[in-house]
Amino acid sequence: MTEKKAKESSQSSKPTMREFQVGDLAVYPAHGVGEIKAIESRVVNGEKHDFYIMKVLENGMVIMIPIRNVDSVGLRDIISKKDVARVYDVMKSRKDGLPDNQTWNRRYREYMDKIKTGSLFDVAEVFRDLFLLKLTKDLSFGERKLYDTAQVLLVRELSTAKNTDEDTILSEIESLFVVDSPEN
Repeated sequence: MTEKKAKESSQSSKPTMREFQVGDLAVYPAHGVGEIKAIESRVVNGEKHDFYIMKVLENGMVIMIPIRNVDSVGLRDIISKKDVARVYDVMKSRKDGLPDNQTWNRRYREYMDKIKTGSLFDVAEVFRDLFLLKLTKDLSFGERKLYDTAQVLLVRELSTAKNTDEDTILSEIESLFVVDSPEN
């Protein structure tokens, strides 16, 4: 197949693929919000491929994302303002019972899998569960690391979506977990 036919074939088979432009903000699963800094062509194994060059806002890491793999790696737009309320609803919802009956390894794998999906709704579930667990016991080192990761991903994307500072978002999130207890 010629390069031109291969390109036409790949374009027609994925008409819904989002095309990002330089300067666009996007979310890369497990790394968070980043800015598309460039679109470059590189020769890999003798074939020319186009890449998005994305700089992660949190830590400055630069990621090269093959444009043809955008869907499979999960690169996506920042959530919409209407979806922000849905993310808050996920955090407000309480699971029946905390996942204490699972082994730590199993919980860790489940939480990592959710973070890797790139869905902010899944990240919100991880944050919610670990926040609630933190209220009943000290988090282990691994749990704390997952909690911190989920918090960073959540706060950064919500602050970007709402165009507000991260401290405000963190305060909003923490207020979702305030419980009126009879002890007060």
